[in-house]
Amino acid sequence: MKTSLIRNICFIHALSLMVSCAEDPNIGTTVITKWQGNKNAAISITFDDGIINQFTIAKPIMDSLGFPGTFYVITGKIKGSGSGKFIGRDPKKIIEETASIQTNKENFFERASLIAFTGTSEAADYHAKVGSLFEQRRIEEAYDLLDEGYQKIRNKSIKNNFEVVFHNNPEDTTSWEQLKTYAAQGHEIASHTVTHPRLAVLDEVNLRYELEQSKADLLRFLGPESTFSAEGPYGTENERALSFAHQVYPSLRNRMPEPWLEEINRGSKMNPAESQKEYVQWQRGPLSSVHLDEMKGWVDTSIKQANTWLVLVFHGIDNLGWEPKTRLELKEYFEFLKKKEDQLWIATFRDVTKYLRQRKSAKIQMEKKDGFIFVTISSTLDPALYNVPLTVKTYVPNHWNSVAIVKGKESELSKVERDENGSFVLYSYRLGDPSISLSSGDSGKF
Repeated sequence: MKTSLIRNICFIHALSLMVSCAEDPNIGTTVITKWQGNKNAAISITFDDGIINQFTIAKPIMDSLGFPGTFYVITGKIKGSGSGKFIGRDPKKIIEETASIQTNKENFFERASLIAFTGTSEAADYHAKVGSLFEQRRIEEAYDLLDEGYQKIRNKSIKNNFEVVFHNNPEDTTSWEQLKTYAAQGHEIASHTVTHPRLAVLDEVNLRYELEQSKADLLRFLGPESTFSAEGPYGTENERALSFAHQVYPSLRNRMPEPWLEEINRGSKMNPAESQKEYVQWQRGPLSSVHLDEMKGWVDTSIKQANTWLVLVFHGIDNLGWEPKTRLELKEYFEFLKKKEDQLWIATFRDVTKYLRQRKSAKIQMEKKDGFIFVTISSTLDPALYNVPLTVKTYVPNHWNSVAIVKGKESELSKVERDENGSFVLYSYRLGDPSISLSSGDSGKF
């Protein structure tokens, strides 16, 4: 009698397990996590201008902590690259015309393109200041300033020797061979154009040269992974310039026109919490005057929001470059990030961009059959280009203690985790991989 009762209890318990599993609608539910590794936020540490101290001071600190960085380099400064130059009519003829024809909308872009290549750094400064006025829509002031610059060139108060000196820094001695090594270590080396011009005031041929020549040199010396993202100098948001740049590069730090992404650029005071979009790209500039406490606050806000991609934009390091931060500040800040790494996905700008696009494009199909969960993921993106591993989350029966995951000829045994929706397993998937099957690692059925 006792034995029979025990058998009945065991049978009822087993039956209840089967029923509860069968009725649990979450089993088999599969999603791609918002961030790789199922983290709370993403951070990209980016550097502009290719300043030597970024590689000799900042990079070693990051390497010691296992952090990849994105370095936007000015390719024209690197030996072996296509150099900066003006493409167009005879410069002497253009300069001669400025004596009798004032700058106007018909000749503005040509003149603004040329002036940076007419001699000294003062002439290059005129280009930069004219570009700044133009982007502020102070058009007439930009015309007047350009006329002033050419007047100085004509009367030789600016020496006119046609040497290219625009954005040249003799202290920056990084070579392509060094950059290739850094890329192989997992860092992203990307384009900051050939000479760091104000793209908004270049005519089309010079605009295209700055974008395309830089990409060609990155491809030649480093390979296709370095041609994915770019940053237009001065953080330009000029629509005309960015439309050309988007034809050359798949991604721009300046602008990512995705309907699901809120872009908060460096100059904006918008709080990420104000956005209703699925993702927020929150760019912050750690300038010399920005205290570490504020910088740490950016990180805590990103973790709290859970949809925020914090993009840090560094320039100078240790008194070299624009708005430099010190070695000690970088060390303290990066060590602060390391302590929160369990909540942060720290990755290059390129890899976060790819992940987000892959996740948004992915189509998931799931089938449950004979104690297995089958998952198929498809996408219209090119898997050769979009090659960042996705983190996939699949809910499994609560009585599974481990999960056997088979993907083509690969197999692994993964531990089960739990959240408010039930038991789940996390695993990695690349676009183009075979379908996945999941089953109990201890032979438990549904």
